[in-house]
Amino acid sequence: MTTPPNFKPVAAVPKVAPTRPPTTEERRRAQRALLRIRVVVQVVGKASTLEGYTHTVSAGGAMLILPEPLPEGTKVIIENPKAQSKVEARVVRPPQMSHDGSLVPIEFTSPSPTFWGIFFPPAMN
Repeated sequence: MTTPPNFKPVAAVPKVAPTRPPTTEERRRAQRALLRIRVVVQVVGKASTLEGYTHTVSAGGAMLILPEPLPEGTKVIIENPKAQSKVEARVVRPPQMSHDGSLVPIEFTSPSPTFWGIFFPPAMN
């Protein structure tokens, strides 16, 4: 087979990376669910407890609404009274104030995907 005289080979088109930064949702490591569950928070090394609620939950932690802020790095034990279970966690970022109280982001120190009593489908990434 002969090549026609006016034939020009087509170069492979390089894949172009997206020019926009990924959204917060695209960067997330785990799915989050809006779920309000009462929690009891025990700061490790302190006798008193804090009562609050979840704002959002994930298989690896939660955003808690507490009456007072907890500093980043604080180790806590989160109790889910409804499920009668406890899990160790730590505050992963400085808290933010909201009209409901202090928003405190926590992450479990070990995987506890069933702690909240809901099913999280596997990540799609």
